[in-house]
Amino acid sequence: MHAPSGSHGDDNTTDITQLPPKTGILIPGEEELCPTKKSLIDQLLVHQKVELMEVLLGWETNNQYVVKNSLGQQVFLAAEENNLWTRQLCGPMRSFILHIQNNVGHEVLTLTRPLKCSSCWFPCCLQELEVQAPLGNPLGYVIQEWHPYLPKFTIKNSRKEAVLHIVGSYCHCNCFSDVIFKVTSLDGASVIGKICKQWTGMEFPMDLDVKIKAVILGACFLIDFMYFENSTKQNSHH
Repeated sequence: MHAPSGSHGDDNTTDITQLPPKTGILIPGEEELCPTKKSLIDQLLVHQKVELMEVLLGWETNNQYVVKNSLGQQVFLAAEENNLWTRQLCGPMRSFILHIQNNVGHEVLTLTRPLKCSSCWFPCCLQELEVQAPLGNPLGYVIQEWHPYLPKFTIKNSRKEAVLHIVGSYCHCNCFSDVIFKVTSLDGASVIGKICKQWTGMEFPMDLDVKIKAVILGACFLIDFMYFENSTKQNSHH
């Protein structure tokens, strides 16, 4: 797998591009997402670190990520918290807690994914992810919606009110073209952004307040685990 320009060759890279955010209540991590009104971050690059043990032995380890802006400057660090047997037995469908820290080591976001069934024949046990600020304050949720063949998710705010939809294509395994997950309004009339898994990374433009941006950042991690985790591990061996 080729890494995008500005990334290391052994990294799996996620490219998140965003439009200027709307004004919102200050939360931890907001300064990194929107440092000043005159200098808005319009791109985030999420680099997954490839561990030597996984490359050599195929032994599943906790995922780690570095999040950078468009200038290649580090913004966040993300580290999975999990146990050995959950990683080995459940693979990419495993539950996890993902801790996201800023550059001074303060945790600004916590992503929690419970263990759920991965089969479309069990619509009562679909995937979900909660995004929290420090002290357990919920910012929003990513909820998988049932569909026989399309990946579909709903972005909800802290009150569990639906805000946006994310809809993928029926095929998410094409190695030679982009795999696009559209971020749409609830009625589907407006496409306000996308998560684009490319042969070289992922792109995600959006125009949202900072809390919903944090939730969609969480959606990027959930989608990567659900649909691209195995391909990432396989590509790291080549």
